[in-house]
Amino acid sequence: MRLDKYLKVSRLIKRRTVANEVCDSARVFVNNNPAKPAKQLKVGDVISIEYKNMTKSYKVLVLPVGNVPVNMANTLYEEIN
Repeated sequence: MRLDKYLKVSRLIKRRTVANEVCDSARVFVNNNPAKPAKQLKVGDVISIEYKNMTKSYKVLVLPVGNVPVNMANTLYEEIN
């Protein structure tokens, strides 16, 4: 699954266009490497997102096939920190 779509489906970022912009501005890293929106994710990858004053990291637990209900979105990843 593409990184930008995963960020949207998992609700780490609200919209896919915003996820694209954040990736293009080099504020998203996958396994400590800057990632483009089209980066293909695998289970076990670590996504780090730089916010204004902090960085949060998440481990990919599940790659969904389609959209996920809101109450299930937080089961797709594990927060690290």
